[in-house]
Amino acid sequence: MTRVAVTGASGLIGSALVRSLRTDGHEVLTLVRRPPRTPAEVRWDPARQWVDAAGLAGCEAVVHLAGANIGGHRWTDAYKKELRDSRVHGTGALAEALASLAEPPRVLLSGSATGFYGDTGDREADEDAPPGRGFLAGLCVDWEEATGAAREAGIRTVLLRTGVVLSRRGGAVGKVLPLFRLGLGARLGNGRQYWSCIALRDHVAAVRHLMNSPDVSGPVNLTMPRPVTNREFTEALGRALRRPAPLAAPAPALRLALGEMAGELLVSNKVVPRRLRESGFTFAHPDLDSAVRAALTDA
Repeated sequence: MTRVAVTGASGLIGSALVRSLRTDGHEVLTLVRRPPRTPAEVRWDPARQWVDAAGLAGCEAVVHLAGANIGGHRWTDAYKKELRDSRVHGTGALAEALASLAEPPRVLLSGSATGFYGDTGDREADEDAPPGRGFLAGLCVDWEEATGAAREAGIRTVLLRTGVVLSRRGGAVGKVLPLFRLGLGARLGNGRQYWSCIALRDHVAAVRHLMNSPDVSGPVNLTMPRPVTNREFTEALGRALRRPAPLAAPAPALRLALGEMAGELLVSNKVVPRRLRESGFTFAHPDLDSAVRAALTDA
């Protein structure tokens, strides 16, 4: 049995990961912003950059997934600051707390995003590709750099560059599912932009795989083997629901409704999981149709 701490445990990925680990008998501690109610909770305050480091003693692994919802709000200047602070400050505080322990965990798996690469157009990007331009790419760079104290303390640090996670419980599928069921599903813009997706079940399995892959550190792309276009995603979801989705949401309308965030939906993010595959990971849902079907049956 392994003792694992998880931040962002109430989110889409975090809750599925915690459930998976506990089902297999692992002891899981969750970091909470309020006074702990059970011995399985540890207090932290990322806004104040404070962590109850003593509560993390004995953990062999820490999975850091906390951060304000990228798609949860229009990107005003104030919300962009919240997005940045929730990730950079929280990550820095956690990394320093882990580094301060007499016996630090053997691995920190820290969240990031394929937004690191910016608009890749038709060019595939693996983990050796440079960062792109724009707010999200710059945020990812700073977010990853905030793990520095953990790396310097000798903690194996894996940066989870996550793509579009597919699950009916949230994320891209969860948000558009009601529209698709009404026959109102639509591609975004011209639909030719690439999305790098992954089934929630494969994401959780990949995190657990990387937790136990001692030779892997640094950035790892968590995406399906083949990126797909937004048009392909739209058609696959329509097929799975038996609801054709011939409509399109014009780019100008998206920009008007969503502001700067619309740009992240309309650019290509053609990312491949080279390091994950080289590490020996096997996808349960390696293709889009399989991943969409899995997403629609998530518990």
